[in-house]
Amino acid sequence: MRVSKEQAAKNRERILEAASRLMRERGISGVGVDALTEAAGMTHGSLYSQFGSKERLVEEAVAYAIATKAQEVPEVFALRDYVSGYLSAAHRDQPGSGCPFAALCCEMQRQSSGVRERFTAGVRSMIALLSARMDSSLKQRQRDDKALATAASLIGALVLARAVNDPKLSNDILRATKSTLNG
Repeated sequence: MRVSKEQAAKNRERILEAASRLMRERGISGVGVDALTEAAGMTHGSLYSQFGSKERLVEEAVAYAIATKAQEVPEVFALRDYVSGYLSAAHRDQPGSGCPFAALCCEMQRQSSGVRERFTAGVRSMIALLSARMDSSLKQRQRDDKALATAASLIGALVLARAVNDPKLSNDILRATKSTLNG
């Protein structure tokens, strides 16, 4: 039985939402097709009819996670507020709805070129977003360099804060990085 184009689009959206959340929570290698179909309430057949392969689903789920997270950033924001929100305990403790760069970066070197291209494009977008918020008296190259360092600090601090098993150290990583970036 064929589904309508509208229903197929809804199914696709549901699969992408579930896949992007699960991959951020468990990692790409920690999520199998069974878990993806169960989380989306779909069958294997519907997943493969939508994406053709798990690899293609991963590519699109990574792009989906990046795009949906970017939509949460207001058009006008203060860099200080962005840094504070990014380096919050709430963001650290909710990887499934958090930054896909921090959740997935450690796996990227083992992914296909298609997945890495989507991830890299997203990182470039984050850097451009941050660069636009840097001190306008700086030359563009200086703003871009500062944005690169800021993105690396944000992502690295969040990865490290999630990795350690000492809650105080985790909080200290977030606090110290936030303090340094917000100077």
